[in-house]
Amino acid sequence: MQDALQSLSPQDIRFLLADWPLFAHAHQLPPPGSWSTWLMLGGRGAGKTRAGAEWIRSLALGPAGRSLLEAGRIALIGETYADVREVMIEGVSGILAVHPKGRRPVWSPSRRRLEWQNGVVAQVFSSEDPEALRGPQFDLAWCDELAKWKHAEETFDMLQFGLRLGTRPRQLITTTPRPVPILKRLTGQTDTAVTHAATRVNAYNLAPTFLETVVARYAGTRLGRQELDGEMIDDRPDALWSREGLEACRVDGAPPTLVRIVVAIDPPATSGKRSDACGIVAVGLSEEGRAYVLADRSRRQAKPTDWAAAAVGLWHGLSADCLVAEVNQGGEMVAEVIAGVDPAVPVRQVRATRGKYSRAEPVAMLYDQGKVHHVGPFPELEDEMADFGTSGLSGGRSPDRLDALVWAITDLMLGPKATPKVRGL
Repeated sequence: MQDALQSLSPQDIRFLLADWPLFAHAHQLPPPGSWSTWLMLGGRGAGKTRAGAEWIRSLALGPAGRSLLEAGRIALIGETYADVREVMIEGVSGILAVHPKGRRPVWSPSRRRLEWQNGVVAQVFSSEDPEALRGPQFDLAWCDELAKWKHAEETFDMLQFGLRLGTRPRQLITTTPRPVPILKRLTGQTDTAVTHAATRVNAYNLAPTFLETVVARYAGTRLGRQELDGEMIDDRPDALWSREGLEACRVDGAPPTLVRIVVAIDPPATSGKRSDACGIVAVGLSEEGRAYVLADRSRRQAKPTDWAAAAVGLWHGLSADCLVAEVNQGGEMVAEVIAGVDPAVPVRQVRATRGKYSRAEPVAMLYDQGKVHHVGPFPELEDEMADFGTSGLSGGRSPDRLDALVWAITDLMLGPKATPKVRGL
């Protein structure tokens, strides 16, 4: 490869560097299909700006730039005029940077216009001034960081009225996601093509220490999943737990001295590909009477011997005091399966006499009182917690991880064994 590159002339190298599809990640290329809106949700540094600038370049330059259609009038919209200028146009991955010098458009900051030699014109707009979009018309638009727009609904609505030129008006939206109404609405529309990208896919173009330091600190947290993984993390209005509350209960480093540790199991009623997950969660109780969630080793589509082995392994690894297992579905089978893995593990069988929501309410109150902490992030468990309302999970699944958590905290803080002696004494 090195020899091949050295044999290229400067002109050949310039040609290759201008061939965006050759270097682009899959999420940076227009998705197939008949879409009106391309919504690119990505983490910080995932290459969203470069993708937007290259999309504009290809369409503005026409067939020679591998375009599917030619653009005449383009709208460029950001949170502020400064953002459009400094990021979308003049930025290191902006429109001017991605054009070969001989085909670069003329940028007139005072007029807020880009003009290509072939007559294509792009106008600049800000979400701070929705009325500026009243009147102009376009056949293409690039909207950057829509989730941050100050007057998102008004600005976006004005843009839609102006996208009326050509045979097929289209718009690209590049943004780090936030659970704002306009993004949630767009993701559900049939003419929207959604692509996702995490920061790590573009690691080659980022500082080597960035992923090491930032990801290590924020991985799995709500902020990390939003800003690094490009996920849209939302709250359910009637949920017993909020994302903000879960972030507030998180602690870094090792927990304090624990007087008791339990591993709780919520076994699935059946096995196989369509079975529920087996919830396996470990929680410890401190001398001050606070609970610390230590581990979530839940298993999906696992055989009984597999989830039993995982639970027993966690019990040994944490030197736990007992293993709490719900037996409503499996009855004596649960204890028998665990005994088959290790008969020395003490199993306390519990049976649900109330519904899942009623059992979870007093545990949620302990969280509200600041008596429960998470030792690190538990993304899948916390997703269930933030999505658990009066009707269960919004998708209809069984909240297996949450059930195991509730059994563990109930045993430690709300049940008859809630006031044990210090471990080892």
